[in-house]
Amino acid sequence: MRTLIIDDERLARKELMNLLSKHPEIEIIGECANADEAIKAIEEHNPDLIFLDVQMPGMNGFEMLKKLEVVPQVIFVTAYDEYAMKAFEVDAIDYILKPVEDIRLTEAIQKVVKTNALEEKLESNPAIFEGRLGQEDQIFLKDGEKCWFVSLKDVRLFESEGNYVRVFFNQSKPLILKSLNTLEERLDHTFFRTNRKFIVNLRWVDTVENWFNGGLRMTLKDGTIVEVSRRQAARFRDMMSL
Repeated sequence: MRTLIIDDERLARKELMNLLSKHPEIEIIGECANADEAIKAIEEHNPDLIFLDVQMPGMNGFEMLKKLEVVPQVIFVTAYDEYAMKAFEVDAIDYILKPVEDIRLTEAIQKVVKTNALEEKLESNPAIFEGRLGQEDQIFLKDGEKCWFVSLKDVRLFESEGNYVRVFFNQSKPLILKSLNTLEERLDHTFFRTNRKFIVNLRWVDTVENWFNGGLRMTLKDGTIVEVSRRQAARFRDMMSL
């Protein structure tokens, strides 16, 4: 995996590089001392993985990720434990506290390897989402170590997160490697693309009301509110004969 190390402390970068040298699956292609350097390096070299510090001069690690058009897999390496929840909100693979322990680093790399293996499995097995799937169909989902066999009638919402889609059902919301566009092609008319970010299960829609600029606003049975773009609102009205 082509890897970039981003940390404003030179000794921290050197120590991490020494630890990573024990892992042949990791190819270090560069190191950066701040977010500006990192953005340029990521755009130029397109790494598979970055080890990213949180607190850096100028932009912090989270602000840097927001500037990227394509975000590599991320492992945060930091001296601060208070950012752990925020790290996983941006779908980081792992969050390691300094000083980095060899065992802990190995665990994080193994997570990356398993994630990549899952991506390859999904790409090589498109049958998971082949055909037009409806309410009574079931799909297999895997996120990390957790697996589900889910009936689509229980899925209330799909949300795009970059190259992934978050699937909302019951109390779970796993992340799968699938674009929203591809998923839209696989689902039948009981699922509706409301905007660039969401597909909703129409069986879960409780109310629909007019919204700004010709759009609509849907409220799902669980209380989730999803806006329908003006373009998709026109399509929805035509489809539902409103």
